Amino acid sequence: MLNHLRPAVVMMALFTLLLGLAYPLAITGFAQAAFPGQANGSLVRGADGVIQGSSLIGQPFAEPGYLHPRPSAAGDGYNAAGSSGSNMGPLNPDLAARVAADADAIRIDTGATVIPADAVTASGSGLDPDISPAYARLQAARVATARGLTAEQVQRVIDDHTQGPLLGFIGQPRVNVLMTNRALDALAK
Repeated sequence: MLNHLRPAVVMMALFTLLLGLAYPLAITGFAQAAFPGQANGSLVRGADGVIQGSSLIGQPFAEPGYLHPRPSAAGDGYNAAGSSGSNMGPLNPDLAARVAADADAIRIDTGATVIPADAVTASGSGLDPDISPAYARLQAARVATARGLTAEQVQRVIDDHTQGPLLGFIGQPRVNVLMTNRALDALAK
């Protein structure tokens, strides 16, 4: 029986070391060497070196001088520990009531009759860092008023931070909320 058990234990130990230790260390080392920013979470640091967030994870901005992100189903303050959607279907009355209330608030705030879908709907993860250019433009007047800037200045910053579809055809144009808000902060200095 020992003749059958020993090779199994040796193979299990070998593959555990190879696939559980050596391979992950090699891939981590390659990622750190080739893509250090991405491997470390795409962290965004301020001029003082303090981490302000990640360009890949949405953060809450509620002050009038900042672009606001999409609604989040991840709990209060874009809690990454609760990263998920609400799992409410399109016929759920609670979801319909929340979307209607959000849309009414945006209409009152902006006077807009057409509201982009991402202004009132959460992403699948609840932590989407991007909004549509249409939603960013809708917020430009509020941001300009709060910052004492012209709407054209704010729109220029939004335009500078609008990214096209990946490879020109994958996805939709988008505006990263954190990076645009940082540019607006720099403009105010």
